[in-house]
Amino acid sequence: MLAARRINPLFRNIEKTVKNYDRHVSTGSSLLSMDVANEPDVPKMVTDIPGPKSKQLIKELAQIQNVGAVHFFCDYDNSHGNYLADVDGNVMLDLYTQISSLPLGYNHPAIINAVSKPENLSTFVNRPALGVYPPADWVSRLQNALLSVCPPGMTKVQTMACGACSVEHGLKAIFIKYMNDQRSGEAPSMEEMDSCRVNKAPGSPPLTILSFDNGFHGRTMGALACTHSKWLHKLDLPQPDWPVVRFPDLKYPLECNTAENKAEESKVLEEVEDKIEEYNKKGLPVAGIIIEPVQCEGGDNFASKEFFQGLRDITNKRKIGFLVDEVQTGCGVTGKFWAHEHFNLTDTPDVVTFSKKMLTGGFYQKESFIPKEGYRIFNTWVGDPGKIALLEEVVKVIKEENLLDNVKVTGNYLLSNLEQMQTKYPGILSKARGLGTLCAVDFPDAATRDKVIGYLRAKGVHTGACGEATLRFRPTLLFQNKHVDLFMERFDDVLSQVKK
Repeated sequence: MLAARRINPLFRNIEKTVKNYDRHVSTGSSLLSMDVANEPDVPKMVTDIPGPKSKQLIKELAQIQNVGAVHFFCDYDNSHGNYLADVDGNVMLDLYTQISSLPLGYNHPAIINAVSKPENLSTFVNRPALGVYPPADWVSRLQNALLSVCPPGMTKVQTMACGACSVEHGLKAIFIKYMNDQRSGEAPSMEEMDSCRVNKAPGSPPLTILSFDNGFHGRTMGALACTHSKWLHKLDLPQPDWPVVRFPDLKYPLECNTAENKAEESKVLEEVEDKIEEYNKKGLPVAGIIIEPVQCEGGDNFASKEFFQGLRDITNKRKIGFLVDEVQTGCGVTGKFWAHEHFNLTDTPDVVTFSKKMLTGGFYQKESFIPKEGYRIFNTWVGDPGKIALLEEVVKVIKEENLLDNVKVTGNYLLSNLEQMQTKYPGILSKARGLGTLCAVDFPDAATRDKVIGYLRAKGVHTGACGEATLRFRPTLLFQNKHVDLFMERFDDVLSQVKK
């Protein structure tokens, strides 16, 4: 640690940061104001992006692995709050935050405090096989970090490493539950146990999961079977014949198209029922439905609460599983801790997956979806207690600082400003939409959208893309109105250039 402090500027300042954090906690003063005070006032750009140091590092990394997705190299020691620094000395307001995965921004004192606590040392040093050899404090950590924010009506949680493996095992839980119901709770037969080892029925039944066009659930094989956003995710990979239904295509502004949108969603729900019937008749029974509350990677596509209520009713009627994938929408980004809370479902989902801002992967599940046998939902680590130690601090800050209220205020402000920009630039922007700070706006085409992203980056604002021509916003939970103002000033300038 002493050597690290001499080398690393983050560790040189760690004791001061932790002392300030402890002082603010003990006095009850606002951590939020302290965090923002530690940020730069404005972005600072000194080179193009990627700059010369990033280009050199990309060249070196290319000798080791594929670098086709690398944008630039970062200087995380000098990144703070809502601002991301790169290795060339550029400092950008970050509205993308590591692909929507930083709840409290860069180098938050609560996170640094968790890492530096002596009582957490063994948690970070010794990574146990949690499914077999959990540490003594594992139950209390799960209660503090995950059960304290569980979705309404859910009290069972299973940790995993990432979003994709959370979806993989969530799907397995649905398949296992479906077959357990088919056996009326009886033990599997010897024929089933023998045949499954060679991928044959009846032990490996031809079950399916219904998913939606433009959905994204991960890049591992089971999750990928439910992913339908971009060809590059799936090309050359064998995929099962599982049913796909289109996601509702709503017209904007929503308040002016209520009748058309209601009819569209009703039609899609009918298509869901028809597709389930089709696959059941083909001998490929649909065991469950998987859906995102907002189709994030596929273009920030929204549907109404009535649509999701209809899906829950269908799955209950047919006694099949309902998996809500909250990997990108969870942890407060919509103003509620879980996006599906906005839908007022008649019954809680059966499985809710999470990752990204939750810092750990995993899923909540109803008790009836927990397998009877051990090792069925399992891998060596099934998560990482070090991530749970960090999440404990995140949850504490969210509650103490009322960050969900902050997200609502800032999200409304961001969306209203996007709508104003849409009015000002009607030929460039359309379909401004959002829930909390999970906001988006569309461009006429990908080329225009990508040009705007490049111009914004040159002005010190880092944003992200999704769908065919969508600009998406994924800021931290500490994002505030003053950050919106700074972004909008630069956004307006860029759009005026594009308009010419």
